[in-house]
Amino acid sequence: MSNLMNSINTSELTAVSDDQLQQYLTFQVDQENFAIGILDVKEIIEISNVTRVPMTPDFIRGVINLRGNVVPVIDLSARLGRQVSELTKRSCIVLVEIEANDEAQIIGMLVDQVNEILEIPAANIQPAPDFGADIRTEFIQAMGRVGDDFIILLAINRVLSVEELSQLKSVYQATDNSV
Repeated sequence: MSNLMNSINTSELTAVSDDQLQQYLTFQVDQENFAIGILDVKEIIEISNVTRVPMTPDFIRGVINLRGNVVPVIDLSARLGRQVSELTKRSCIVLVEIEANDEAQIIGMLVDQVNEILEIPAANIQPAPDFGADIRTEFIQAMGRVGDDFIILLAINRVLSVEELSQLKSVYQATDNSV
């Protein structure tokens, strides 16, 4: 995992066609495996001092100072409708870039641990079922088959709605001078 804790340079990766392998960062949240497209990942960092912001939903863990920039951090477990994450030595923040209203925003996602980068053939990616997952179905992009197991591929742009992104933006702008 220490190699993954360093910055992931995604600028060298190119889009793949349907018959090629696609790369996904896998991680655990509440003892379940999830993945997001590697191109959405900007960086993986260790837990640093997260400043709690009053009057925000439980899934907004707070903000961090990342090289002089204020970055909101969401607790992915709480966002997925589960319990608030307990911090462990393997907990980390996955920094992703989310687009909303033609504007990019970096957001940190608190996860229990990062596992590995997997290459999943496009043929092994199947639509999400309408039942069986205990998270909101709009958060699921697809299911990736790896061997005999399935990994939930999250639709990272849907994990936060436009309204919630606006709320996050106001949170980090309001705390910009205090962090």
